[in-house]
Amino acid sequence: MAKLSFLGLGVMGYPMAGHLAAAGHDVTVYNRTTAKAEAWAKEHGGAFARTPAKAAEGAEMVFACVGNDDDLRSVCIGEDGAFATMDDGAIFVDHTTVSAKVTAELYATAKAKGLGFVDAPISGGQAGAENAQLSIMCGGDTSDYDRAEPVMNTYAKLCRRIGDSGAGQMTKMCNQIAIAGLVQGLSEALHFADKAGLDGRAVVEVISQGAAGSWQMANRFETMLDDHFEHGFAVDWMRKDLGICLDTADENGASLPITALVDQFYKDVQKMGGGRWDTSSLFKRLQAL
Repeated sequence: MAKLSFLGLGVMGYPMAGHLAAAGHDVTVYNRTTAKAEAWAKEHGGAFARTPAKAAEGAEMVFACVGNDDDLRSVCIGEDGAFATMDDGAIFVDHTTVSAKVTAELYATAKAKGLGFVDAPISGGQAGAENAQLSIMCGGDTSDYDRAEPVMNTYAKLCRRIGDSGAGQMTKMCNQIAIAGLVQGLSEALHFADKAGLDGRAVVEVISQGAAGSWQMANRFETMLDDHFEHGFAVDWMRKDLGICLDTADENGASLPITALVDQFYKDVQKMGGGRWDTSSLFKRLQAL
């Protein structure tokens, strides 16, 4: 069992850190809102620290699941950042979805300090985190990944190294690009069924068993039809992720016309007041037209 640190106790990080503690690891957590870190420590029997630097002291591995590029920089190299107190040879594992640019920056900084750095964004949503069924796509040095993989498997359904540093984040971009098109397609199908006077549930029961079936269809069609969007991955975060995808596409020459269009549809949802709604709220946008 290892001495670990976990930075960021949002809807994903809180249960992920809990799985590490349940597996017998010695876990110290940090959260920007200290009360949440205290609550986690009380629930799971671990410890909490008031800064990333204090949480990282003596840890063999430091895990992070925060909000965006700036949040990640802050917990790594900001005032009281984790890199300052991590022991030589310790590994930083980043589960945040961030740009490849900040990943390259922090990887280089970590290596210069004698630290390992693995970019390991996750997919599977809050339910995946709670049920230890996350898909983890990783980039980084093989030696660092090999040390971190057994620990990540505590909350993973699948954990795989895709390539060198940054490959994990690039793979997560592929994931978000695919999801954007799938959710819009499902929304249009349900919208069409409604306009055609069909029973949406009956339609999905049939088409989900054929080539149209997907995770989004299986897990979101009922809540979409019930006009329930107060759950899951928020539109605000999806727009952040799609922005990263589109910026990277500008750099590497990829053509993402559907992604760009769906990003604008999510902008419409934000204007409807749905920034914190689940990404399946693209259906609500169509119903409001």
